[in-house]
Amino acid sequence: MRTKTLSVAMAFLLFALGSFTISAQDAATKEVATMATAPVSYQVSTENSSLGWVGKKVTGQHNGNIKITSGDIRMADHHDVSGKFEIDMTSISVTDLEGDMAAKLAGHLSSDDFFAVEKYPTATFELKGMSHLKAEAAEGEEMAPNHEVTGDLTIKGVTNEITFPAYIEHSANSFKAQAKFMIDRTKWGLQYGSGSFIKGLGDKMIYDDIEFELSLSANSAP
Repeated sequence: MRTKTLSVAMAFLLFALGSFTISAQDAATKEVATMATAPVSYQVSTENSSLGWVGKKVTGQHNGNIKITSGDIRMADHHDVSGKFEIDMTSISVTDLEGDMAAKLAGHLSSDDFFAVEKYPTATFELKGMSHLKAEAAEGEEMAPNHEVTGDLTIKGVTNEITFPAYIEHSANSFKAQAKFMIDRTKWGLQYGSGSFIKGLGDKMIYDDIEFELSLSANSAP
């Protein structure tokens, strides 16, 4: 009888230990899953981020920079990403010219002919999502785009959705992105010098595409 009692007790103990192990494993699995999908917030480092622009015309091109003044990114998992960035349109600069010529062109770009910065001092980009791309580096390219980014770009009060490729790397502590993309400026009402709307411009025509080069650095929010 004693042996039978011991056997029953041992069986119960083994069952209890087995149940505890399974429960512990389940808890660990749930904890890992929670960690993987826990929301992470990043704040843009404005001093380490930049937005360059290139505008082309029949007789050549000009380029410069615009400051990113603030931004945040929120990531719950790789498919649940959002964020918003503010761009100071009053900071438009020209880097391929010097002195009065650079100031004159920057002033023209700031005027109502182009960005009307007095009325619309801020442009925004609202990040709506990103998806994986197969990274294939072009010759001489160090960082091939590995994501496709989608968001709403607002300029002069007009909002259009844009999608472009980008190289992105992120961890629990940082988020970095590099991207080159183009927009058709006329979709935001920037029609000055556009051959699509004005005929007979000859060598004074300005092409509709504006090229941008983005370098973004962000750190996890405290």
